[in-house]
Amino acid sequence: MTISGHFQELQTPLNSSKKIVGGITTPCTSTTMNSPKTHQPHKPYWRFSKQDFFPEPSFNNWSSYKNALSHIPTRLKNRLFARSTETSELVELKKESENEMKKCLTWWDLVWLGFGSVVGSGIFSITGQETRNNAGPAIILSYAISGLSALLSVFCYTEFAVDIPIAGGSFSFLRVELGDFVAFIAAANILLEAIVGAAGLGRSWSSYFASIIKNDPDFLRIKIVSFAEGFNLLDPLALVILALANGFAMTGTRRTSILNWLSSIVTAGVIVFIIVVGFIHGKTSNLVPFFPFGAGGVFRAAAVVYWSYTGFDMVANMAEETKKPSRDIPLGLVGSMSMISIAYCLMALALTMMVKYTEVDVNAAYSVAFEGIGMNWAKYLVGICALKGMTTSMLVGSMGQSRYTTQIARAHMIPPWFALVHPKTGTPIYATLLTTITSCILALFTSLDVLSSVFSFSTLTIFMLMAVALLVRRYYVTDVTPKYDLAKFLLCLFIVIGSSIGVTVLWSTKEKGWIGFTVTGALWLLGTLGMALLPKQRLPKVWGVPLVPWVPSLSIGMNIFLIGSLGEAAFYRFIICSAVMLIYYVFVGVHATYDIAHPEKLDSIIEERKENSNQVL
Repeated sequence: MTISGHFQELQTPLNSSKKIVGGITTPCTSTTMNSPKTHQPHKPYWRFSKQDFFPEPSFNNWSSYKNALSHIPTRLKNRLFARSTETSELVELKKESENEMKKCLTWWDLVWLGFGSVVGSGIFSITGQETRNNAGPAIILSYAISGLSALLSVFCYTEFAVDIPIAGGSFSFLRVELGDFVAFIAAANILLEAIVGAAGLGRSWSSYFASIIKNDPDFLRIKIVSFAEGFNLLDPLALVILALANGFAMTGTRRTSILNWLSSIVTAGVIVFIIVVGFIHGKTSNLVPFFPFGAGGVFRAAAVVYWSYTGFDMVANMAEETKKPSRDIPLGLVGSMSMISIAYCLMALALTMMVKYTEVDVNAAYSVAFEGIGMNWAKYLVGICALKGMTTSMLVGSMGQSRYTTQIARAHMIPPWFALVHPKTGTPIYATLLTTITSCILALFTSLDVLSSVFSFSTLTIFMLMAVALLVRRYYVTDVTPKYDLAKFLLCLFIVIGSSIGVTVLWSTKEKGWIGFTVTGALWLLGTLGMALLPKQRLPKVWGVPLVPWVPSLSIGMNIFLIGSLGEAAFYRFIICSAVMLIYYVFVGVHATYDIAHPEKLDSIIEERKENSNQVL
């Protein structure tokens, strides 16, 4: 019997003429043991009962909830060290969706899903802002640094997605390797990333569209003087485009994929045009000075332009709907990201050659750049391409974000109602609506610079945790790894993380002496080398990250360094968001996940109620 079946039986009177069939409560048509199996009535998809949102025993009534709150320390301790299994993620949790997602994607779809989800998510919106304010012509190095970090994360995602092809992506991977509590921290950041990322895309779309109509990115926004700076420009157009894109994504995975790869091919052609024209009309004199803001500006920009590379994790989320994950996912992820990294660096160089960095428009950089060299028609072409690129990013992002949300709901970290898959479209409509509505509200009020720093912090944190999870996967297997080897592995991992933080702190201070960097760099090297000398407890089934532990260890270091380059405001916003999420976890999430992790306790409650009923009878 499924967990949901237990919940329903607990809430069903014992003397009622009903029975549980496959986790669904149905009227009994026969009381004999050998009677034919009754047909289960179809549950309507559009339902909104308390049972669908909070089926766990802890939320049956106020009394049971108060009892659950009295056990918060015990339950927190239990969930802190609890790890999921691949079978649970791949088989058991999928039952919560009631209907299967359709396996309809090939490697061709994934390549273009990767392209469509990444290109347009930042290159057209963030490049101008960071070129003008932080990096100058050295923005090409910012993109190269972020691209390398993203590619290292892609390797980690690919190995996990091939071994555990489930819609939850990094949430499921972290839940298996680092435990339930860390997975919740990731889930909270995933949802924050999804909402903020979509809102940022909506604002960027509005800026570019306004620039095409009139050379003013705020032309279509409504200014509210009484609101705080950064939140005082209402953007109704961003809200509308987000609603339309997410609405189309709900209609079907295959339909959205075809539209994406057809439009992405056009985008690839326009990108080639931008690069070629930029080099032809560019001036090398615009590249001087190359480092107007110093090396610190390059890394600050790298931390923010990382947004331009985000979206590839959405491809990993589509693993559950991929026909041959072991072949298609590596081709889709690694192939598309390698191509995109090169294209981004060339596009950044072309922009800074066309326009002096002090004259780059922070909102619609490429459109205004073409206008500056006298190619007004190209301005409109690039503007339309940017709009199309951001639209496909919204489409693919909506697909991936809703799959994340679905798996989080399957684990009951948020109400399982959001895990339901529509029987006809094969898509999680409720999960899509959750991210759509919240991102629309955020996009209406919040400016792009506020959104970008919060988004980058969440993304980099998740990617850092993914690298840690990959190391844990290779070096630690429950009841197999000797305790002595586990202790040595944890010591090495602590040294790698600690030295990475040390380098970041040193760089953030004014004192940049070589002694501190030498010591922390040597510690990172020793920690990674010590890990390399330990025996691996698990090898990848089909496709694996090369040079383990060096690649994931470098990924940890780069992601922590980029996080440290974001600035104080990003830390404050991240801390506030995390505090709100932890409050939710303590009062709701921990109790729901504890209940479904202990079905044997539910069985004892059922048996006790049955015995009491028999005594009464």
